[in-house]
Amino acid sequence: MTATAQRLGAIVVLTTAVIVSGGPAFVSPPPFSPAASRIASSTTCAGNLHGEGSCFMPLVQLDSEYVAPRIVRVAGMYPGLTASELAAPSSDDPAPTGQWTYDFSDPDGPQMGTVAFEGGQVVCGCVDAVVVVCEHTALGVPLPDALTEPADLVALIDRSKTGFVERKFLVTSSGPDAAIEIGAYNAMSEMPAGSSIVGHVQLVQIPWLPCMKTKKTGFAEENEYF
Repeated sequence: MTATAQRLGAIVVLTTAVIVSGGPAFVSPPPFSPAASRIASSTTCAGNLHGEGSCFMPLVQLDSEYVAPRIVRVAGMYPGLTASELAAPSSDDPAPTGQWTYDFSDPDGPQMGTVAFEGGQVVCGCVDAVVVVCEHTALGVPLPDALTEPADLVALIDRSKTGFVERKFLVTSSGPDAAIEIGAYNAMSEMPAGSSIVGHVQLVQIPWLPCMKTKKTGFAEENEYF
C-alpha cells in the first residue's frame, strides 16, 4: 500500500471515530473531463469508473452557499461547571462555505465528547465555540409536563464574547475554579458580585422527545413541539 493510500485509509477510519475539524476537506474542482482531468489511479479496476460506459455514480456537488454542520466540543454539565472547565476544550474554525472539515482528535486537550450543530450563520459565526449540556430546568426552558426528570439541552457558547449586553444570556463566573452561571440581565449591576463574563449563549438546541407532538399541523399556533 502506498503512502498516499495509507493516508487516505487513515482518514476513512478516523472520521468514523472522532469529529470536529481542523482544515478544509473539499475544494470545488473544475468542470469534469474524463479524458483530460482524471488523475491516474494507483490501482486497477475491472469494472467501469465514474463516467465510463455510461456509468455514473450518484454524486452530490456542494454549491458555494453550502454551510456544513459544525461539531463543537462539550465542556461539561451545568449546573456545577467551573470557568476553567468551560475554557478547557479547544475550538476549531468552521468549515469554509461550500466545504467541510475533518478532526482527528485533540491530543493536547481533555478528551471530551463532540456534538453536531446544523450549519448556519449563528453557528459559523462563533469565534471560540464550546458546548455545555444543560438541564432544561436550569435554563428555565418549558417542556411538556409529562417529563418526569430534567431533559438535556445543548447550549452553544461563544467564549470570545465577554462584554455585557442587556437581556442577552451570558455565562458568568467569579473565578477559574468557581461554578459558572447562565442568565440574562437588564443591567450589569444585576450580575453576581465579583463575577466576570466568560461567554455568551448563542444557541440552545432542544431535542425531540416522545412526549412531544409528532408532526406539524399546518397551523402556526399549533406548530410548537413543546
